[in-house]
Formats: sequence, structure tokens, C-alpha cells
Amino acid sequence: MHYLFFTNTPAHVHMYKHVIRKLRERGHRTSVLARDYGCTLALLDWEGLDYTVYGSCGTDRRSLFTQLPGHYYRIARTVRRLDPGLIFGMGAYGAHAGVLSRTPSVLVLDSEPTSLDHAISTPFARVILTPSAFRKDLGESHYTFEGFKESAYLHPSVFEPDPTIRDELGVGPDEQYVILRLNAFGSHHDVGKDGLTPAVRGPLIENLAEHATVFVSDEDDSLDFSTVPARPFDLHPAKLHDALAEASVLVADTQTMVTEAALLGTPAIRSNSFVGEDDMGNFLELERAGLVVNLRDATEIVDTAIPLLTDDETRSAWRQRRDAYVEDMVNLTDVLVEVAESLETIESVSHLRPARLRAEQTRGGKNVG
Repeated sequence: MHYLFFTNTPAHVHMYKHVIRKLRERGHRTSVLARDYGCTLALLDWEGLDYTVYGSCGTDRRSLFTQLPGHYYRIARTVRRLDPGLIFGMGAYGAHAGVLSRTPSVLVLDSEPTSLDHAISTPFARVILTPSAFRKDLGESHYTFEGFKESAYLHPSVFEPDPTIRDELGVGPDEQYVILRLNAFGSHHDVGKDGLTPAVRGPLIENLAEHATVFVSDEDDSLDFSTVPARPFDLHPAKLHDALAEASVLVADTQTMVTEAALLGTPAIRSNSFVGEDDMGNFLELERAGLVVNLRDATEIVDTAIPLLTDDETRSAWRQRRDAYVEDMVNLTDVLVEVAESLETIESVSHLRPARLRAEQTRGGKNVG
């Protein structure tokens, strides 16, 4: 079988990289269609995965929409040439490529606010997979799994942190450091949302720097490091998970890195305007598990972070909670490989559950979309 994977963002590369390797080991053929966005291509090169670029996109919303016609033209032409048997994606590109080439598609989704993307993509997908914490019903083809998309590359059976990362960062063996992740808020589902604004960032960094070394990963490269006591995270992006595993705290206004920190047992503080009763199910569940702190008000970050940095028991307490949480978490890589080889008998795939069954059992509760 020939499988085609869409990698539109760096997170997609991580989610599919082990799946691609395992399918190749089993004798299948794989192809990757990539978007030149952020460090997506750098990660594909690092992982040694061959790919075809269908287009580029900046971190502002206008960039995506102006590029769409060219993206779809090149996707249609390339997919027809490749003639895959099954397409994996995370939204409209993968689903529509399947329609254009009359190829079944599998979508892995994890963000409830992307209603527009769901409306234009899910009707065309053969199978839709989401975490069990996902709080919407996407129809008869919707199945859930215990875990998150990050479970494909940060499951304990898959990921082992590099112990030399502190040397590469230039920090001592007992030196505390914080990673601050700043989102560009350039995706279509970010319209009307915000996070750590420029007015908040300076005072936040100054307060954190009194207790730890601060590394900043800035998606749109707008932070002036000459004005703040912080260092840019300038290692190869493939090293970020190693650094995150050793960090004392993550502070972020983005989504993916917060889940990654939680699965690594690193205290994670998330602050953006998604936070609230209608927040994404992933983050509500991780907060209930004691692995994430969600704050809508950014002025509360310092009062939350400092006790974590000054308590000698923080690391062991969070790692214990992480260890307990991941006991029931699936290795999503194995699930996706099984889906790839058993699409026609999807009901028999291990660790998948029809979303409608869950909805019927919880009807009337807030977890039903």
C-alpha cells in the first residue's frame, strides 16, 4: 500500500514520523506532502524523511488565505501523480486531497474551536480520530482514543530525553530554567484570540528571571532580547522536547507545547483567551490530572510559577502525576499503523472507540458536543 501524509506544521511531522518509519519497515510505500511553515521542513530534514513541498505560509493569517489557491493547485497535481491508497492529514488539505484523487482519508483532530475546518473537512473523511477528551461529536466516522496527538511521539515507550541537553543549552546540572513559548496567533482558528501580549511579556520575563534562567521560543520572532533578561532558544527545533523534559516550568500562550510538557512531567502554565468553561477538552482534562494550570488572566502567571520554582518537591510531584496519567495512554503511533493496515475493518482496531457510543453514554453532560 502507498500512504500519503500531510505535514502542514511542525507538530504534524512529530505525530507522523514514527508511523512513516514503521509502515516502511512493514514493506509499504510512503510519501509526504509538506508546507513550508515555521520549522516544518527543518524537522523533516532532521528526521531524514523525503518530502514534496506544496507551498509556504507565514505566521500571519493573511499569508495563509492568500496562498490557498496555489496550495490546492499543487496538492491536486501532486496527489494525482503519486496516486496513494490512503491519505493521512489533520484537516481540510488531507480531506480535500482525498476527494480530488478519489482516495480515502484519515483525519486526526484535537481542537474543538476549529469549527470551520471541521465543517469543510470531516464530511469528506473516511475516518476521523480524536482524543477521548474531545468534546464534539463529528459523526458516524468519528472514533476516539485515550491520549492526545502528542502520544504518537511522547509516549514513554517512544521518547527518551537526551541527557546532554543541559550542556547544549549551557546550563548547569542543577540550574533551574524556564521555557517561555510565545504564539504568533496566525492560524484561522486564532481569529479574535490572544495570549501573552507585548505589554505582558517584559514584566513576566523579569519576574521569572529572578528565580531561573529564561529561554524564549518566539514563533514570530518579535521579541527584542536586548530589552529583557532572557535568551532565545536557538538549538535545532528537534531538540525542543529534550529541553522541555529538563525544564523547571513551561509558560506558554500556545497549545501543543503545553500538552507536550504535561506528557513529559514538566509543570505547564498556559494563558490565552481560549481558557474558560468552553476551553478545549484536552486542557480541561490535563488540568484535572494536575499536569497543566490554565489561566485566562496573565497577571496570575508569576504568582503561580514562583512557588513551582521554589518548591523542592515540584519535579517529583509532577513526574509522579504524569506517570500515573500515562499508564492508560495509548501509543498513538501503533494505533495509526493499525488504522493504516485495517481501514476497512476500523471497528476492530485496538484502542479505538466509536465517539457516538461515548456520546450516548454521557448524553446530557457537558462533555457532549
